Amino acid sequence: MTALGGRPRTVWRSVDGLVLLDKPLGLTSNRALQVVRRLYRAEKAGHTGSLDPLATGVLPLCFGEATKVAGYLLDADKRYVATLALGARTDTGDREGSIVDTAPVPAPDRERLLSTLELFLGHTSQIPPMYSALKRDGEALYTIARRGEVVERAPRPVHISALTLLEYTADTIVFDVRCSKGTYVRTLGEDIAVALGTVGHLSALRRTDVGGAFTGHPVHTLEALEALAGDEAALDRLLLAPDRALVGWPQAHLDEPMAIRFGHGQSVGVTAADGLHTVYSPGGRFMGLGEIQAGLLVPKRLFNGM
Repeated sequence: MTALGGRPRTVWRSVDGLVLLDKPLGLTSNRALQVVRRLYRAEKAGHTGSLDPLATGVLPLCFGEATKVAGYLLDADKRYVATLALGARTDTGDREGSIVDTAPVPAPDRERLLSTLELFLGHTSQIPPMYSALKRDGEALYTIARRGEVVERAPRPVHISALTLLEYTADTIVFDVRCSKGTYVRTLGEDIAVALGTVGHLSALRRTDVGGAFTGHPVHTLEALEALAGDEAALDRLLLAPDRALVGWPQAHLDEPMAIRFGHGQSVGVTAADGLHTVYSPGGRFMGLGEIQAGLLVPKRLFNGM
């Protein structure tokens, strides 16, 4: 089938599952999604939270029924390895921006570095950077920033659960951070630099984990996926089941009559702790998400054909 202009029209197909993309440097998350979606010819697709073009690393892409778990991954904790260049601050907080301030860098001292990183552990707040996708009156902050304007931003609560020094030089710190959703690692890097008595910006950022759900699973480069173009069976073998994103959640296993009722959107009686659960049929088929409330398992999100 050919579209107007002579280009072949994509014939979309039903695809269900997640693929772990190692997002390359310089590509937006949405562009990466569209490239991989076309390789799969997936009717429905979404990603699980944008990575800056500067950032590389784990970007789960969801197809079909798996798009129903995208929001839960968006809310999950993330893990990054960041390289902080000391002595110069940029307007974007990363190496893509223009230098707007410089300062001397104190001599490196491991004990001081470790004690400084400890200051940022736990619950804290951040002021979102102007170069971010947050919107003010419907307009992205980065659009406003590119006009040279600065607007007031309210601090946002974040949580840093782990912050580990990996290596350092006279003017560079490499750290591993586990943090809550909404954490701007660029801002964290700037704040660490200030706490050390200087200024800084991120020169590299790599996401290594999302919610702890994919530990041990291979992450595929865009080049590796493109090398399989046209071999959809090989591409499909790389897909993970949607419930892989929810590993670690409590599970509810139903017998056949209960599974039939649950699949029809009806609540069923169970004996388990209150809260959200992944729900499975007697054969281990993933049926969806349910919430237990006072002994009743209430359907929250049903998955078709899983």
